[in-house]
Formats: sequence, structure tokens, C-alpha cells
Amino acid sequence: MAAEADYPIGPHEFQRLRKLGEAGFAGSEHIPALDALCAEAKAHFGVKMAAVTLLTEEVQLLKARVGIDATETPRNVAFCNYTILDDRVFVVRDTLEDPRFSEHPLTRGAPFLRFYAGAPLLYLAELRLGAFCLLDTKPRDDFSDGEQAELIDFAERAVQVLVDRLARTGP
Repeated sequence: MAAEADYPIGPHEFQRLRKLGEAGFAGSEHIPALDALCAEAKAHFGVKMAAVTLLTEEVQLLKARVGIDATETPRNVAFCNYTILDDRVFVVRDTLEDPRFSEHPLTRGAPFLRFYAGAPLLYLAELRLGAFCLLDTKPRDDFSDGEQAELIDFAERAVQVLVDRLARTGP
């Protein structure tokens, strides 16, 4: 792993990356069930975009997405770097008002993100492989505790899809 990254790194990063590689999640083929979850979440929360992301050492892989064309981004621009630091939902109600993201290239340039909410993809104890995230081009005044609980449910469902696939096909 690089000596110093320009994004936050959690205390279990080495183990997280090792398990991501061992399980084969990052290299797995397209999983339509994850796209269906993203479409459901987009409609449910009324956002423009939803994605299931996995964070490798170098890139953020968008394993499923709706409203987003990219299949990956450099890891150093991933909002999900913050999501995987904690088991709680990470919410940025207005990227222009948050000093971590006000000058971010995805805030100032396409797709001009203004709202982000991400629930970590919890796999085994302490390992957050990525995030189930909601994104929008307009800020939100509120993202309630109830909505956060619902987003966690979507993340748990996404992890179950990944685990079921692993059980059927192996790493």
C-alpha cells in the first residue's frame, strides 16, 4: 500500500483490501441484482443517482449504478472513502457547504454533486468493503434517521447479493 494517501484511511485498511481481493468481489462480473437495488433506491429516495461501490487501493469500482455512466473513478476522488471509516451512514447534505468537498472535482465539475449519503457495505467484523450511496445534483436539507436506517437496509441487501454470488461461484 502507498505510504501516504490523499484521502482518509481506516485502521483496518490492509485487512479490508486483503479480504476484498480474497473474496474476488472486485473482479467479479456484472451482477444485475445490484443494478436493480440501485434503481429501487433511486426511486425510493428520489435522487438522481445510486451506486454500489467497492474501494480497491487505486480505484473506486462502481459495481452497480443507475444515473451514472462511469464504471470506476480514481480512489482519491471517492466520497465513499469517508463512508468506509465508520459503520454509520455518512451524509453530506450540501457539498458546497462542506469544506472537504466544496472544491472537489465532482462538486465543481460533472456531475456537479451537491448531496451524498452512503452506508458502508459491512462484510465480517470491522470490514467495510465499499458503500451503497445516493447522490444528487441538488442539496437536501434533511436526511432523517429513518432514511438512514433504510439506506443501511439497502447496503445490507447489497452485501447479501455479493455473498450469495460468492457462495455460488467462489472467489
